[in-house]
Amino acid sequence: MSQQTKWSQFSVLISVFFFWGFVAASNDILIPVFKEKLNLEQWQSQMVSFAFYVAYTVGSLIYFGVSKFMGGDLLNKIGYKNGIALGLVISALGSLLFYPAAQQSSFNLMITGLFIVGLGFSLQQTAANPLAIVMGDPQRGSQRLSMAGGINNLGTTIGPVLVSLAIFGSVVASTGVASIESVKTPYLILGAAFLVAAIIFKFSSVPNHVEPTSLISDENATTSDRASVWKYPQLVMGMVAIFLYVGVEVTTASNLPEFMRIHAQTETKDIAPYVSLYWASLMIGRWTGSVGALDISGGVKQVLRFIMPYIAFGVFLLINSLADHDITPFYIYGIVIIAMIIGDILSKGNPARQLLIFSIMGALATLIGMLASGMVSVYAFISVGLFCSTLWPCIFTLAIAGLGKHTNEGSGLLIMMIMGGGFISLLQGFLADDAYLGIQWSYLVGVACFAYLAYYAISVSGLLKKQGIDYDKHSSGGGGH
Repeated sequence: MSQQTKWSQFSVLISVFFFWGFVAASNDILIPVFKEKLNLEQWQSQMVSFAFYVAYTVGSLIYFGVSKFMGGDLLNKIGYKNGIALGLVISALGSLLFYPAAQQSSFNLMITGLFIVGLGFSLQQTAANPLAIVMGDPQRGSQRLSMAGGINNLGTTIGPVLVSLAIFGSVVASTGVASIESVKTPYLILGAAFLVAAIIFKFSSVPNHVEPTSLISDENATTSDRASVWKYPQLVMGMVAIFLYVGVEVTTASNLPEFMRIHAQTETKDIAPYVSLYWASLMIGRWTGSVGALDISGGVKQVLRFIMPYIAFGVFLLINSLADHDITPFYIYGIVIIAMIIGDILSKGNPARQLLIFSIMGALATLIGMLASGMVSVYAFISVGLFCSTLWPCIFTLAIAGLGKHTNEGSGLLIMMIMGGGFISLLQGFLADDAYLGIQWSYLVGVACFAYLAYYAISVSGLLKKQGIDYDKHSSGGGGH
């Protein structure tokens, strides 16, 4: 059942992954700007993340409500391709709200715009993740998701740099003064890009329908014989895992500017390349993880697993060098990448094993960040991005394995849990207050998240084996995940 990946369709699909990343990482540049200009508390500035990520939950609830009202799954009714196009139009409307918001320096209107962008992303994600899995051999579904995630992180790497240039600009870079007004232009351009992408999707060859059986990753699986989606423990535990994974990924980055301001005396205008490196770390890991999805020989794959992370790192250095940032402090990071390569090799293409190894490494990196000082702390927290890099495809693949006819519903529930990005970052922002833990020790939140992810990795293997799904049977021959 080894199908070839449908590359022409897949290349159109992954364009939306780029947009999600561009906007999500740009939020980390907006946070310190809003905090300074509007005199916000740290927890208030985290409302930027909160509004954006909670929109995913509201979007999923609307999806379920509309599906119930229509008497059938919304995407099965209107089609997957049409669903993504509609989601892009909704996101475009949200982007356009940034213009009046910037004119009036209205934080509430800006947050509303971001919320609407997130609503559109929610619908896009519900459709796009299962599509990535079915565009070829389902066995390599998690590796195709890694590849899509790699494109997502090209967006997250470029986003902070471009938005920072647009906000701080070359004219005011020397003073580091940003105006809320300068937020208008990048988001107007983004709105136009969303509309163009919607038109391209509408007329593309991306499939409009997905057969539930095509999402099953093991021919021995016992599927569709359970009355409800809630009867699958891999999904219910996976929902908690997605909530905490997105939470730790987002909060590590969104609290980084404040940590650097206090502990490394870094000015707001100089933080963008570090935020960019955090998101580039996710790109580095995902480009490495996507090697397994390529239709090439095993020997070439092994070589690429060492070369690909440094190609991705080179992209980060090039983008920041073109933006006139001093990139010499970042060369040392090339050594940290070796730890991620070792973790990838040890995982042997098994999503549960990779989830366990990377969760442990993520927890260790966070602990080092809290216990060390100066730039060692900063690079330790940035390296959390490396270890978060392939957790989404691992959790998503494990959580919807064997759901059969309940797959769409399961996918929607997982997308709903992206709200963890809002709740966990708000929690850490609150604990970061000096009256509680302070910014450095507030990262204990991240350690707790990784602890659950390691627990899920151990538990889910046994749960899936009982349902006839065993990734160890396939991972050795499937190339590195």
